[in-house]
Amino acid sequence: MIYEKILCYHNRGRLKLIHTVIMAENEALTGEQTEKLLQFQELTGIEDISVCQDVLQRHSWDLEVAVQDQLNMREGRPSVFFSSRERDNPSPVVDAVGSRGRSVVPSRGFPSGSWWRWGESSGETRRRGITGFITGLFSFVFQLCYRTITSIIFSAVNMLRPDPRLFGTDPVADVASFVTDFESNFGTIHPIFFRGSYSDALAHAKRDLRFLMVYLHCPQHQDTPTFCRSTLGDPDFVAFVDSQALFWGCSVTSPEGYKVALTLRECSYPFLALLVLRDTKMTVVGRLEGAVGPRELIMTLQTLMAENEASLIAARADRNERSFTQTLRRQQDEAYAESLRADREKERRRQEEREKEEEEQRKREEALQEEQRRIEEIRRRKIEWATRVPDEPSPDDPEAVHVVIKLPSGKRLERRFRLGHPLQALYYYVFCHPDSPDSFEIATNFPKRVLNCMPTENEESTQTLEQIGLRRGEVLFVYDLEA
Repeated sequence: MIYEKILCYHNRGRLKLIHTVIMAENEALTGEQTEKLLQFQELTGIEDISVCQDVLQRHSWDLEVAVQDQLNMREGRPSVFFSSRERDNPSPVVDAVGSRGRSVVPSRGFPSGSWWRWGESSGETRRRGITGFITGLFSFVFQLCYRTITSIIFSAVNMLRPDPRLFGTDPVADVASFVTDFESNFGTIHPIFFRGSYSDALAHAKRDLRFLMVYLHCPQHQDTPTFCRSTLGDPDFVAFVDSQALFWGCSVTSPEGYKVALTLRECSYPFLALLVLRDTKMTVVGRLEGAVGPRELIMTLQTLMAENEASLIAARADRNERSFTQTLRRQQDEAYAESLRADREKERRRQEEREKEEEEQRKREEALQEEQRRIEEIRRRKIEWATRVPDEPSPDDPEAVHVVIKLPSGKRLERRFRLGHPLQALYYYVFCHPDSPDSFEIATNFPKRVLNCMPTENEESTQTLEQIGLRRGEVLFVYDLEA
């Protein structure tokens, strides 16, 4: 690698001296491992040789992966799973406790000047003279160039050959496949996995106001089998997680798990993250990187949940308040809508009554107008038909017939007609009298016989009084048809 070639020319005399010291103190290391140990210390600035050795052992003595891991950890978010010693005295570098210990990400990265710090036998390094300044300056320039070059190389590689795990199309299938493989390899005793994508799990935890625990599974890691069987398969841990949180897991070898790993920026395995709703978004409040027992993990999770329960309580209170406000507003809207419907119904009924009254008034006016027209028509007919009444013959006329007509009012009309007069002459005479009804019929007394004497519109009857058998001194009765 490029940094290995550069180190071959960097202060070769100093490396040989330290190499001899380390070989004398630890005979278990080979020459190649000692060389990598010195190079790792030079690139990271970690002063404690044992810490460097533990980190390299956890990464199977892969120098490039270990260095890149440390650089990523300095740029990433810190872990909250500190031991008691680390809480009391936080360290700016990674504290690796054995090959199976927990790694803690520093909260503030490296302090000023840590990039060019060299390890010495004393607990604290002090540079003296121009030589130390030049050495530190060279180390700083080298690390700056190395990080820039590696970043450019990784970006170019990702552009030319992107990781296929970034292009998964079925997150639910990835999770289901992981759960199936997990149960086939480690049994069915485990927390209940959420069968959905990571985004679905976030949405459910946010909706239900629950803690979300994320487990990223790395099948190739040496601690994975033991962690899955002894910790995830512990009955107490299973009962605790199922009752307190939503549990989601996926393998980092699948597209969905790889994307989540990039999002959470994990540095080592086994990896657990605890998320909770804060300020309307799901936030990581706890990270575990490395193997841990079930009892210690439960205690740590209980502490974290107790510290972050306030955010859930506040979210529940806020949600209840919003729900109450929405319910109250909905009830007010319903009451307003009901009142509006009642007002509209009253207005509709008033409108119908007004329309009904107007219709009745219109009908009355039309009836009144019709009656007026009828009266005017009758008046006009009486004036017109008065000319159709034949002249009364003299009493000495041998064809004269005396007729007595009784009106409905009791008034008697007497008049002489000739036997040859048409039958309508009787109707014209009665109709034109001021006391006669407007619509009537004329009938004989005994036997009662209605005389069809009313003229039609187009023609008059040709029957005469003689033809209908009208006698002298005949008494006729007028019946009001409108009575």
